[in-house]
Amino acid sequence: MAKVYVSSTIADLTEERRAVLDWLRLARHQAVDSYLPDSDTVRDSCLDDVAACDLYVLVLGHRYGFQPPDGNPEGLSITQLEFRRAGQCGIPRVALLRTSIPDVSLSDLEDPARAPLVLAFRAEVARSVRPAQFSDLQGLTQGLSAGVQRELDKVDKLGKRSADQMAARRVLRLAPRPVFLAGREELLTGMEARLAGDDGAGPRVVALYGLGGAGKTSVALEYAHRHLAEVGLAWQFPAEDPAVLLAEFGRLAAELGAREVVDARDPVASVHGVLAALPVGWLLVFDNAPSRAAVAAFLPPAGRGRVLITSRDQIWPQGQAVEVPVLEQQVAVGFLANRTGDPDGQAAGVLAGELGRLPLALEQAAAYIQASGESLAGYLGLFRRRRRDMLGRGEPTGYPGTVATTWRLAFEDVRQAAPGAAGLLRLMAFCAPEAIPLRLLLQPRPGLAEQFAREVASVLTPLLEDELAAGDAIAALRRYSLVTPAADGSVSVHQLVQAVTADQMPTELAKMWRQAAAALIEAAIPGNPDLPAAWPTCAALLPHAQAVLDLTSDGIWRMAFYLGYSGSYAAARDLFQLIADTRSQDDAHGAENPTTLSVRSNLARWTGEAGDPAAARDQFAALLPVLERARGPEHRDTLNVRDNLAYYTGQAGDSGTA
Repeated sequence: MAKVYVSSTIADLTEERRAVLDWLRLARHQAVDSYLPDSDTVRDSCLDDVAACDLYVLVLGHRYGFQPPDGNPEGLSITQLEFRRAGQCGIPRVALLRTSIPDVSLSDLEDPARAPLVLAFRAEVARSVRPAQFSDLQGLTQGLSAGVQRELDKVDKLGKRSADQMAARRVLRLAPRPVFLAGREELLTGMEARLAGDDGAGPRVVALYGLGGAGKTSVALEYAHRHLAEVGLAWQFPAEDPAVLLAEFGRLAAELGAREVVDARDPVASVHGVLAALPVGWLLVFDNAPSRAAVAAFLPPAGRGRVLITSRDQIWPQGQAVEVPVLEQQVAVGFLANRTGDPDGQAAGVLAGELGRLPLALEQAAAYIQASGESLAGYLGLFRRRRRDMLGRGEPTGYPGTVATTWRLAFEDVRQAAPGAAGLLRLMAFCAPEAIPLRLLLQPRPGLAEQFAREVASVLTPLLEDELAAGDAIAALRRYSLVTPAADGSVSVHQLVQAVTADQMPTELAKMWRQAAAALIEAAIPGNPDLPAAWPTCAALLPHAQAVLDLTSDGIWRMAFYLGYSGSYAAARDLFQLIADTRSQDDAHGAENPTTLSVRSNLARWTGEAGDPAAARDQFAALLPVLERARGPEHRDTLNVRDNLAYYTGQAGDSGTA
């Protein structure tokens, strides 16, 4: 008994449709008749039912049928959508073509707008299958009987042949199992939960996404090798290039013997048909898929299978997407120690942090250490001195290239396809590794664009002036997992992505982008950091201000005030100390510059607030004669310092002197 989907228009073929359904039921087949006239829910009902059937029967008359208005860019009728879905699923199709027109009033052939649709659909059917023609119900029944039996015989022959082949030998095309894999047990357990079971709902799909070098392929291969005993077929497809992917389907079709019994012109449909009919489980790996759209037509819609996809693109259906993150710090340290045989845990910990715990970078470093005889501490020193060179050295096991080569092509693709995205990545290369609040940075502000170099302004200004352009740039970077969304319009960028992006720029260009980052950050810092309403903005900008702003800038001054006013007294003290040291040594300011003296006053104040009133007293005492000489004994700054000197003298326990 087969599950057979019956497809036709209704108004002109009611009698024929009833005859087909009656014949199928008498032949003890399960007829599926879920067509909903004039329904725009076809994608959620009819098309899902088509994919779940063993056989598809089309009765084609002279009407085109209802065209769902939503989610139907080609404007196809439900009947034509059903016919195509059956073909995409590799389901055998029987077509019965009515040559006579019993009632011309029910035909679309006299309608100039709809007649071409009818004829185009009939032509598509003729190209895809060999339709049986009929002019009455007797001819319909004869064509139906012959067609159904012929296609079921093919399915039976194909299923037996494939099952016999798999009984004799497993159909297998997988890369070797990863040699070095650490810290992925929890991830693999989650994948097993998603991919386990066979509830008849079709293949289960997991899309592993993440940054290049995160180990997505290694995780997929580890899962596949662990579950080989549960499947009769396991096949890994290189999915980056559609032409290569199609050719690989041709190889699998030949391996399965599918071309002889399904469709020699379409290896994808042939393989889908075999997989849908296989009585044993199967597993497909689509490796390095550019996007969901790039592989959608290749994914099997039916069968007892599991599908793993690896991709840098982060955008996948919620139930399928699984992120492959960098390793936990402890796991990364253990990997370096075990892989190199060097027990220096301190060096391993620092190096793991510098490499951002990225599996490819860790393996690359370990491979270099093993080949060169270097120690972990020695490699760490080399990396700090010559980061750009070291990211291009080493022969990591299980990866096709180094960190530098893995990302170079991605950067070039982004630059060619979306210059704004490449510019945004260059801007973020000079920010801190923490979440970057783009919603605060990418805002138009008077006079800001004038601070950019010409090469930078041409790319960056459109992102400031058009929020859609900025959104498109972020989306382009997410397709390569070069950024990860964070809260409140922020994004995160892996520290090695920042490093490699900066290293690949010529020195002068890097200087331009760093200056642009500084200008954007300084412009975004609130002018009133003493107000609590400004503190969330200051908090989001603080690490980036410290990463890129000069210690003599107004922006870093405001950040120091924010730290003090918001209660981070020790942090305010430390930052004012750095500012004071820099200004005192800077010829443009000098030790007695009014701003330098103000910095010293604030340093003393926050030293006292941080819990050291004696040190604050001493700093104010040293500052007072300088101010009296530079500003005069009755200047407000001088009087303010005398006031603070008295206060902190008392706080230090000498109330009489105070």
